[in-house]
Amino acid sequence: MLNPKIYHRSELASVLQEAKADGKTVVTTNGCFDVLHLGHLRYLQAARQLGDLLVVGVNSDSSVQQLKGENRPLVPEAERAEMLAGLECVDYVVIFPELTPIDLLSGLKPSIHVKGGDYKLEQLIEREVVEANGGKVVVGLNVPGKSTTNLIEVICERYKGVGAVNTP
Repeated sequence: MLNPKIYHRSELASVLQEAKADGKTVVTTNGCFDVLHLGHLRYLQAARQLGDLLVVGVNSDSSVQQLKGENRPLVPEAERAEMLAGLECVDYVVIFPELTPIDLLSGLKPSIHVKGGDYKLEQLIEREVVEANGGKVVVGLNVPGKSTTNLIEVICERYKGVGAVNTP
């Protein structure tokens, strides 16, 4: 990966520590981000508005498969990371192999951690580690009806029985 926004976890922790020492508010979020869509973009833009820097933790291919099933991800982790890094609202991207972001957040120590609207604050297992490090968790940022699962369902329905997709 040649994108300067994509970091290894240990390197990023040092960068964020310096940013926080300079008074910056570090916002984190995490997810699979498989098949980037409008819901992702709007969610990330809203998350970025909550602070000075937005860090996106991207689930590795193996963790996505464990979380979403053997047919996922559709897009490899390096490509998902690069797509996210290409967004203006994203400052840093880091790939993590665990099923939960607890270890990642423990090291990054965000000021604010954001999750989409389909979560309730009391459901988030990462809440404890974020709050223990002086941060807060925000939920509810999402675009109803815009999800990778919905997009995959639309594609499957539209191309059911068609076979290979014809291109001009």
